[in-house]
Order: sequence, then structure tokens, then C-alpha cells
Amino acid sequence: MHCLIMTEHGALLQTCNQELVKCLEELKIKRNQLFNVIKQEEYDKRVLEKNVNMLQDKLSKLSQDLEYHKQIFDDYDRAITDTEMGFQKILESSQTLLKIAQTEAYKLEGNEK
Repeated sequence: MHCLIMTEHGALLQTCNQELVKCLEELKIKRNQLFNVIKQEEYDKRVLEKNVNMLQDKLSKLSQDLEYHKQIFDDYDRAITDTEMGFQKILESSQTLLKIAQTEAYKLEGNEK
């Protein structure tokens, strides 16, 4: 009987060991799969960080260019406004001068009769 119990314990221990080895192997497989996922994600992260840096540089350059072009646009706008105002003054002066010339011409024609 004692021998039978020892045999059963031995068989149980062997089954337990086999299950433990199988469980460890499954854990190692899952760990290795996760390691591969981590490596891919680290690579993807580096690529994205590089792209973000490139885009940040492009955004900075674009912002500087935009500010420069807005300043030039404002300069054009100011030059056009100033020119239009000057032209309006010239037009008003010309109209005034024309009226004066017409009035003088009318007076002179009246004196000729």
C-alpha cells in the first residue's frame, strides 16, 4: 500500500511538473510576443517623434513667412490708401481750379461785350 501511495504521489508530481513546464513555456511565448510588440511600438514612436519635429519646424517656418507676408501686405494696403487719398485731393483741387477757371472765363466773356 505504501508503495502504491508513493507511486500515486510520483505520478501526481510528474503531472504537476509537466503542467508547470507547459505554463512557463506559454508565459515565455506571450512575453516574447509582447517584447516584439514593444519593439515595434518603440520604433513607431521614434518615427512619429521625428515626424512631429519635422512638422514643428515646418510650422515655425510657415508662421515666420506668414507674419512677414502679412507685414508686406499691410505695407501695400497703406501705400494704396495713401495714394488714393492723395489722388482724391488732387481731384478735388482740379475741380476747384476748373470752377475758378470757368468763373474767370465767364467774367471775361461778360466784359468783352
